Amino acid sequence: MFVAVDAMGGDFAPDMVVQGAVEAVTEFGISVILVGDEARLKGILGQKRIKDRILTAHSEQVIEMDEPPLKAVRKKQRASIRVAFDLVRDGKAQAVVSAGNSGATVAAGMLILGKLRGVDRPAIAGVFPRDRGPAVLIDVGANVDCRPSHLFQFGIMAKAFASSCLGIEDPRIGLLNIGEEGTKGNEQVRQARELFEKSKLNFIGNVEGRGIFEGDVQIIVCDGFVGNVVLKLSEGMAETVKRTLQGDLRSSFVGRVASALAKKPLASFEDKLDYEIYGGAPLLGINGVSVICHGDSSPRAIKNAIKLASEYANKRLVEKMSAELERLIS
Repeated sequence: MFVAVDAMGGDFAPDMVVQGAVEAVTEFGISVILVGDEARLKGILGQKRIKDRILTAHSEQVIEMDEPPLKAVRKKQRASIRVAFDLVRDGKAQAVVSAGNSGATVAAGMLILGKLRGVDRPAIAGVFPRDRGPAVLIDVGANVDCRPSHLFQFGIMAKAFASSCLGIEDPRIGLLNIGEEGTKGNEQVRQARELFEKSKLNFIGNVEGRGIFEGDVQIIVCDGFVGNVVLKLSEGMAETVKRTLQGDLRSSFVGRVASALAKKPLASFEDKLDYEIYGGAPLLGINGVSVICHGDSSPRAIKNAIKLASEYANKRLVEKMSAELERLIS
C-alpha cells in the first residue's frame, strides 16, 4: 500500500515534506509516492530510496496558498495535489497527505474522487486529546457557510470515523452552541438540532465551548468557520501554556528540581498539547482517504500524518462511512 504525498504543498516544501516522508518509511515501514518536481525530489532524496518504498511521481505545477482553490484546481491539471489524487483514483496509492492549500485539497478530492453518496459537503475532522479520551470537532475549515443538513451529515461522518478509527462505538454527539438550552443559537443550529433529534444518532443536544475539553461528548459539530477558530485558538493556548510552564520551571532552582522529578508526567502533558503528534486531520466525505496538515508542518508532523493516512486506509474508513451514511440517511 502506498500513500501519495503532495511534496510541493506547505510553507517548507519540498525539503521538510521529503524529510517527513523518509522518517515515515524508516520508522513505520510505510511506502510513499512523493508527488512534485522529480528533479528536485530526487536531489533531496539522494540515496534515500529505501528499497523501493519511496517512489516519485512528476508534477510540474503547484497550487499556492493564496490561490482560489476551485479555480486553481480546474486550471492546473498537473498540480501536485491533483496528481496525488489521480494516483488514488487509478489504484496506485490508497491515501493522500498534503500540507498545501487546504481548500485546493478539498476541491481536488471532490473533483477527482467524488463525494460519498449522501454527502453534500466534505468536512475536515479535528481530533482533540483529552483525559477522558479523544474528541472530534467537525468541521474545522472546509465549509465556512453551512445548511442544517450539512451539519447533520457532518455528525454522521464523524460518528463513522470515531467508531472505525478511534474505537468509540456509540459516540455522544453535540452541537457547538452558545448555551445548552434548545432555544439558544442561530437558526441554522436550531434547525440542525431538530434533524439530530429525529435521527438514530446518540445526540445529547447543545454543547458549549468548554464542553469540548471537559464534557462527556465525543463529537462536536459546527460549521468550518467556527471550527477553525476553535482549532487555532486551542493550538495557540496550548503553545502558550507549554511555553509558560517551561519558563516558570526553569526560572528557579526549585522549579528545575521539580521539573527533573516530574520529567515523565511533564513530557506526557506536553505531548497532549502537541498537535504534531497527530500530524493532520482527515477529510471526510470524499470517496478516498486524505489527511490535511498545517501549512507550517514540520517533518515530524508530516511523518505522523502519513502514519494516520495509512491507518485510515487499512481500517477501511471510506467503506464504513459509506455504510453509515446509507443506514442513517436513506
